Amino acid sequence: MSGTPEEQKRLRDIVTMRRVRDRIDREHAQPLNVEELARGEHMSAGHLSREFRRVYGESPYSYLMTRRIERAMTLLRRGDQSVTEVCFAVGFTSLGTFSTRFTELVGVAPSVYRRDQSQAAAGIPHCLAKLITRPVRNQEARGENA
Repeated sequence: MSGTPEEQKRLRDIVTMRRVRDRIDREHAQPLNVEELARGEHMSAGHLSREFRRVYGESPYSYLMTRRIERAMTLLRRGDQSVTEVCFAVGFTSLGTFSTRFTELVGVAPSVYRRDQSQAAAGIPHCLAKLITRPVRNQEARGENA
């Protein structure tokens, strides 16, 4: 690895954060928290949170919630599981928390989304449906319109 020691450290930190993000992507349905993720990388939870935010622009928790909601959206579009089944399948342990987070990110309750999207998504290729229905945090939406 060439470059200054600061550049080398920065690259190592980016590689570490990529491993954390990949773990969240793989294990989104498992019980995960910042302390557990940090332990896996031999760093403090505070340092992990700061570095993850610096590299990806959001906290590890926020990233995890977005991944869970994206997966929930896919399952709800399929229409073959109840909202409660989807809630637990994507890693939430509380239907109330799932509904609140889903509504925050998507703009409608999971049951409304399931009803409307399972009909609307019929005939749309999965890859296109996933792209056009990706959840956007309220902050991000405001930032684009500002």
